[in-house]
Amino acid sequence: MLGSIPDLLRLLAVPVFGWAAYRDIETRRVPNKTWLPLAALAVVLLLWDTYAVLNGGAFGRPTRVTDRLFFLQVTISLGFVAPLAYGFWLIGGFGGADAKAFMLVAVLFPVFPIYYLPFEALPLERSPVGVFSLTILSNTVLAGVVYPLGVAAGNLVRGRFSWAMFLGKPVAVERLPEEYGRLLEDADGFTRSGLDLDALRMYLQWRGASLSELRAAPDAHRNPDSLPADPNPPGDGSVVTDGGVPASGSADQFGTVGTADPWGAERFLDDVEGSAYGTDPETLRAGLELLADADEVWVSPGIPFLVPMFVGLVAALVYGDVLYALLSALGLA
Repeated sequence: MLGSIPDLLRLLAVPVFGWAAYRDIETRRVPNKTWLPLAALAVVLLLWDTYAVLNGGAFGRPTRVTDRLFFLQVTISLGFVAPLAYGFWLIGGFGGADAKAFMLVAVLFPVFPIYYLPFEALPLERSPVGVFSLTILSNTVLAGVVYPLGVAAGNLVRGRFSWAMFLGKPVAVERLPEEYGRLLEDADGFTRSGLDLDALRMYLQWRGASLSELRAAPDAHRNPDSLPADPNPPGDGSVVTDGGVPASGSADQFGTVGTADPWGAERFLDDVEGSAYGTDPETLRAGLELLADADEVWVSPGIPFLVPMFVGLVAALVYGDVLYALLSALGLA
């Protein structure tokens, strides 16, 4: 017997999360509809498990925990892990897709699944708490911690030495419109709060100009009177993949917007519905000033959170709780 039917159906999450991680790397965008089928399945399986526990292992699912422990684990998963993901989204720590994915994990994997192999049962390492969504969360955090070490190793191999070598890589400025991430420097040097490249693309789209045009005539573009009277919709900052270019605005129809707003940064952000990825006028101006003259800049590509989440999910299904195993090896658990 490989496992119960609900646990086998939970394995459908693996290819879905794998595709979402790939999509997050390529576009930093995951459609909401990605999660809807799994969300429906998660609710059905949770109800199935609840019925099985209350009825002593109905539907062929072995009773693995007492009723009280099962409901405690489900309560922790739904009452702690899901709100935690939502809270991180509220403060900007998670993107929308990241929060949805982890709230889905909380419903889909409240307790440890069991998969029987000929000589072993997976996952191998189970935590005493037994809340599987917490195990996936801790595995995800560990996978995310490893990422800066990999970035630093890659920079060392290529002879790139900088304070930013653990966080990013140098990128030619002309390539920035096709990159995702955040600038790790401004005109004053290293910074952790540089311009988000999605916000840069939104700005360029809004004013109907390319980065090369801004670099060719920075003084003209600094003048807020050069802004089009009717700017373009800024979009969401995603990379153009069809070979297109930013739409042209009415660049020959200048509006009189004063002279105290270099690059038109304040007008742009006032015109954006919502937030341009947390960008403020000073950050936008500092980024544009840097890009006007630099040929190469350090960029933190960041790691799309769905990537370590996918790694954490697979590791949890196969090995189990990596953090608990490490703490046990150190005599701390």
